[in-house]
Amino acid sequence: MDIAILLGTLFVCFGLGMPIAYALGFAALVGAVWIDIPLAAVMLQVSHGVSSFAMLTIPFFVLAGAIMAEGGMARRLVAFANVLVGVLRLRGGLALVNIVATTFLSGISGSSVADVSAIGSVMIPQMERSGYPRVFATNVTISGSLQAILVPPSHNAVIYSLATGGSISIISLFMAGVVPGILLGVALMGLCVAIAYKRGYPKGEVVPLGEALRLSGQALWGLVTVFIIVGGILGGIFTAVEAGAVAVVYAFLITMFVYRDYAWRDLPGLVHRTLRTVAMVLTLIAFASAFGYVMALMQLPAKITAFFLTLSNNRDVILLLINVLLLVLGCLMDMAPLILICTPILLPVVERFGVSPVHFGMIMLLNLGIGLLTPPVGSVLFVGCAVGKVPMDRAVRGLLPFYLVMLAVLALVTYVPFFSLWLPGVLGL
Repeated sequence: MDIAILLGTLFVCFGLGMPIAYALGFAALVGAVWIDIPLAAVMLQVSHGVSSFAMLTIPFFVLAGAIMAEGGMARRLVAFANVLVGVLRLRGGLALVNIVATTFLSGISGSSVADVSAIGSVMIPQMERSGYPRVFATNVTISGSLQAILVPPSHNAVIYSLATGGSISIISLFMAGVVPGILLGVALMGLCVAIAYKRGYPKGEVVPLGEALRLSGQALWGLVTVFIIVGGILGGIFTAVEAGAVAVVYAFLITMFVYRDYAWRDLPGLVHRTLRTVAMVLTLIAFASAFGYVMALMQLPAKITAFFLTLSNNRDVILLLINVLLLVLGCLMDMAPLILICTPILLPVVERFGVSPVHFGMIMLLNLGIGLLTPPVGSVLFVGCAVGKVPMDRAVRGLLPFYLVMLAVLALVTYVPFFSLWLPGVLGL
């Protein structure tokens, strides 16, 4: 009955259209009243949920990514990707440029929405002028942006670390996402080449050497950000939080004093948008912490674990059931609240079967990331369709082969832990 009261209240709030953060908080209060614990304890958990020093990672990386995405970095990364891909002279060259540029920007922004906005505004018109259908160009941009969910500095990896109570280090999750992110990018590029040859899309063009060197030099300033973030943390020079702060300062200096094509008058608006994003995320984390506290008191994770054990004692079957559950939930709710709600429930289940929490983090991130590209609430799908100016129904039909590739990569990540655990193991994390 405890579970019915807690989850029932939550879903009723969702049905009434209450914002997710407030729905979590209200459900936590109702659950606390039901099991007769002081409401002050719930409010203390709200405060405790955002009092962690590691929480500073989120605003720093969000701001650094926003500065780089809006400050001309996307255009330069696209030009650099075109240099690399043009040498191959493959059909569908611009589609490959799109995905490679997104890979680079993902290592700076950590956000799929930022990637699809920044890359899409540059690549979709360019691909259309070169003879690619606008729907295809939009779908390549949307699917490629999923890499930002996995590769460092993924904002959602930070949220997953917080959802585990900080028991999993952020840098372990950052490194675990590198190979799955590259695997996803390569798989999508393979699909784009196959489609391009089937439909006769144009080949990539070789960039003259002098121009290639100039474009590479311009893009190098931004690519250094990736080495600052990852190299600094792995080298023990600074923590993940400090890496975010350094990335903000570096991004600001490069954007305003090296590239110099972003107006000073636009900075307050950029900071304001960043503050709004961070405020929404932190409010969500605060109330989700209280919700998780009440769930723990009700022993919901233990009961869910026992339920799964009644279905099967086979690890592969349990992972399949969890994948199906997360795919369905990902279509119905945004990613961050699902990470905060589902991690305390499902992590004990998979740990019972010997699945590493780091490995499960990659499964969850990729799984729920696919939900961002699916209707009816896929935020990345909405943004991509808005940037590409294509109807959502046409985009979704065109995304079907991309969904199949993403599901195939999800299966590999789920059942081959090597992809997630190899790099953290090599680095001794």
